[in-house]
Amino acid sequence: MNERDLRSQIADVKAGRLSRREFVQRMIAVGLTAPMAGAMLAHSGVAMAAEPIAYKPTKAGGGGPLKLLFWQAPTLLNPHFANGTKDQEACRLFYEPLAGWDADGNLVPILAAKIPSKENGLLGADGLSVTWKLKQGVKWHDGKPFTADDVIFNWEYSVNPDTAAVSIGSYRGIKSAEKIDDHTVKLTFKQPTPFWADAFVAAYGPVIPKHLFADYIGGKSREAPANLKPVGTGPYVYVDFKPGDSISAKRNPDYHQENRPYFDTVEVKGGGDAVSAARAVLQTGEYDYAYNLQVEDEILTKLEAGGQGKAQLTVTGHIEYIALNVTDPWTEVDGERASIKTKHPVFSDPAVRKAINLLIDRASVQKFIYGRAGVATPNFLNNPERFRSPNNKFEFNIDKANQILEEAGWKKNSSGIREKDGKPIKLVFQTSINAPRQKNQAIIKQAFQKAGIEVELKSVVASVFFSSDAANPDTYTHFYCDMEMYQTTMPQADPQFFMNQFTSWEVSNKENKWQGRNVSRWQNKEYDETYKQASSELDPVKRAALFIKLNDLVVQDNYILPEINRRNCIGLKNGMVANKSGWDNDLWQIANWYRET
Repeated sequence: MNERDLRSQIADVKAGRLSRREFVQRMIAVGLTAPMAGAMLAHSGVAMAAEPIAYKPTKAGGGGPLKLLFWQAPTLLNPHFANGTKDQEACRLFYEPLAGWDADGNLVPILAAKIPSKENGLLGADGLSVTWKLKQGVKWHDGKPFTADDVIFNWEYSVNPDTAAVSIGSYRGIKSAEKIDDHTVKLTFKQPTPFWADAFVAAYGPVIPKHLFADYIGGKSREAPANLKPVGTGPYVYVDFKPGDSISAKRNPDYHQENRPYFDTVEVKGGGDAVSAARAVLQTGEYDYAYNLQVEDEILTKLEAGGQGKAQLTVTGHIEYIALNVTDPWTEVDGERASIKTKHPVFSDPAVRKAINLLIDRASVQKFIYGRAGVATPNFLNNPERFRSPNNKFEFNIDKANQILEEAGWKKNSSGIREKDGKPIKLVFQTSINAPRQKNQAIIKQAFQKAGIEVELKSVVASVFFSSDAANPDTYTHFYCDMEMYQTTMPQADPQFFMNQFTSWEVSNKENKWQGRNVSRWQNKEYDETYKQASSELDPVKRAALFIKLNDLVVQDNYILPEINRRNCIGLKNGMVANKSGWDNDLWQIANWYRET
């Protein structure tokens, strides 16, 4: 479909000649997702048409306990510091954004009274502003009113560099936040912003209370008692939290949605592993929900035969990938390892990176580990399909890898390890403790050995690996090793926030308490400039081309090695209705969860 056809069909929707549903279906047919189709219509002045969230209970409470199993245990409860999905999910019990994305790609109001659009006058035609009308009568869990002051404070809090918020990327594009009245906020952007539904929306949008965090903005941000004892507007109220272990919460009796929530209490249990979590829902029915079932498909199918629950898989943009360290993790400069002032002694040779890419057997990882839960890919940006690059292919070829290394001067020594200028290719490769990841490591190590590369495998407990603890050297954001593997999620239907993790201003370092999203420290001037251009390009066709270029720039340099486009796989006990969306956190509509009896 060319640009003229696209504009013509949008005009037909505006004129009533084509229904919104038909337009969305046509866009899906040519590779767009429902969320992107909906966003295009919204920008063109066609209001989103979200269906009411399915909910059968006629009163709040009465549902008994809700038991959630997070084998990667949450470690904090401040959404602005949640650099891992497990912590984002836990925060959604207590905190809420202004809006979230439903399964069909529509924005659904949560703390907002309505969704901005050109039609209702709340979305600027020039892409420079959006006005949010806030829901009235909402209270924080301590009884204080939720107002525009809280929204504005969250912008100020997140963009303060001393706060070291992981959410800064969603908010730094805002030029000003103006209080129109107690329940109206106007955001003005620094430049035309096609993806205006980023700040205050979905995973990085939950709002924290000004009256409890105002004294802890900037350098004191980590000292706030509410970091571990949340006071939000959400459906559940904090009772107890043991970081890395468990969370207890109870129903919010003053919740702002009528007849919600259904469950009286929530228990979040952390620890264990993905297989035991799957078993506890699918086979024994001990729990109602299990998070992120990174389990070999063969095992998952056997557990489903237990008859207590089912695995639910959703198409996403999530990517399991390997990052090669751009910096030297073994040398300390100005009190910091893996400093951007250093270069990796081995990976700085592009021939080594090219050879390593050829030693990753993606097809086998998909076939023997992930099955229906993942698709092998050479691309970092895979969905929506419109943004998927056709310019890259993956290949597994040990002979070719050996040839490249040999021609580049990396010769095998008496121990069979390749070296050059006295530097052997000896690498430390880390990931979190999880059976599929350890099997993935083993497959890679075997291929590396055949090419004369020595690898030491390191596995870190997930609650530590994905922690935001600035003092812990084993977190993935410190990246104190040569290679590491993990999944990065894409919790939005637009790739703008997802692709900011390779911009130079997002580099993870000591200065930002290792909260920057650019963990590999990969930097490229052309990437930065292209990203800025894509962030302000209002034409959807040109914008898609820019994001394809961004993907190609990063993957073709071979520091970032995509492996598997992951499906979001969760376990649900029979009878559970969970209002799932592939474009937001699993718990985005936890207020509307219930159990059919």
